[in-house]
Amino acid sequence: MRFLNVLSANIRREFILLKRYLPNTIAMLVTFYVIFIGMFFGISLIGDPTTQDANIQYVIVNYIFWFLAMLVVNDIGWQITNEATQGTLEQLGMSPMGIWRIMLSRLLSTTIVEFIIIIGLLYLSMFTAGQWLNIDVLSILPILILTLISMFGLGLIIAGFTMIIKQIQAFLQILQFLLAGLTFVPLSVAPFLAFFPFVKGVDMVREVMINGTTITEFGVGDISILVFNGLFYFGIGLFIFLRCERYAMSKGLLAHY
Repeated sequence: MRFLNVLSANIRREFILLKRYLPNTIAMLVTFYVIFIGMFFGISLIGDPTTQDANIQYVIVNYIFWFLAMLVVNDIGWQITNEATQGTLEQLGMSPMGIWRIMLSRLLSTTIVEFIIIIGLLYLSMFTAGQWLNIDVLSILPILILTLISMFGLGLIIAGFTMIIKQIQAFLQILQFLLAGLTFVPLSVAPFLAFFPFVKGVDMVREVMINGTTITEFGVGDISILVFNGLFYFGIGLFIFLRCERYAMSKGLLAHY
């Protein structure tokens, strides 16, 4: 019950921040839409006309997941840095909920609120490109949830290291391109990426949205890898975060920036 109260408070917080800093919110959306426009016209002008539709659909799905991955994975690192800069990180550590529960609620609230924006960007992208993907909610939702769980694990790893290092902005900027690589490179080109965070989930969602595959058509191996990745990376992320939190508290790093 206490966690639900924290989650509810953080969801309200996310809406307030988006509204209060509306110019920044608009700039973020415009930036990502312009990036998509650049990709779309690049494919339209120099791409192979025989595979143009498939390539555009591929770009739409990848670009949406890249945006989602950056929000989920990068945002928690920025939040830890901001808390440390403002001198409020130690206050989170004194909360009876513990830092990890507060950060997990931040991850969930950010995902819930930003997901509304992502849906809007998805439909705007499909309208712009004139390519309408297969939105099979019953097939996409369970895959998406397990994919997000592995993203949460990666986000907790970033948050844990940020508590110790504090200044991690340059790494987060580099991470944007690493996330782009994980979302854009197909498993047919690099099958070993199936065991990397969220890559298998993105590939399966692509199959649903582009090729019309249903969740019942995926093999046991595909589902097993997806479930394993979600649980494994979330477990590793939580473990690393708790160890980093314990180290930061023992060294008194929460009170200083």
